[in-house]
Amino acid sequence: MSKDFYTAVKERRSIYGISKETTISDVRIQEVVKDAVKHTPSAFNSQSARVVVLFGENHDKLWDITKESLRKIVPEKRFSATEEKINSFQNGYGTILFFEDMSVIDSLQKQFATYKDNFPIWSQQSSGMLQYVVWTSLEVEGLGASLQHYNELIEDEVKQQWNIPKNWKIIAQMPFGKPIAPAGDKDFMPLEERVKIF
Repeated sequence: MSKDFYTAVKERRSIYGISKETTISDVRIQEVVKDAVKHTPSAFNSQSARVVVLFGENHDKLWDITKESLRKIVPEKRFSATEEKINSFQNGYGTILFFEDMSVIDSLQKQFATYKDNFPIWSQQSSGMLQYVVWTSLEVEGLGASLQHYNELIEDEVKQQWNIPKNWKIIAQMPFGKPIAPAGDKDFMPLEERVKIF
């Protein structure tokens, strides 16, 4: 029996120790992602989210691109730690790339000029919700994941490699796989400092 929503919310964590194994089929992973894309809300029902799922060699290629992009900017004496981090993502089973279709946002800005400054903000909020829905759904299925942001470093090469439309803006990368190490401890601020009730 799958976890209930509240348990999944509590147990979803950044899992960095992942393997090239999976707990569910590729078809099920695709179903999870498609359901999340379809049912995650967006401002004005814009449906501006776009997602690419990478398996196998494509997943490995993404992290090779990331590693080589970082090699150009990270000092050589510090690169081994960076390489180790990127290898931990590459050790996973796959990666989900999150994008926003900027042509949708541009169109809404023209149609509803009063709100034009808000559409990019609302787009980011919707993308964040989608990332969370996917992440929590993977947790329900027994997969570990983390959220990464190498956006500007890799965007051009990613678009070229996978023929991604130029109006798709990359927002985040989510490597995932079967957990091989637990998440670390998490500290929580007192809720009284974060929630006010009147």
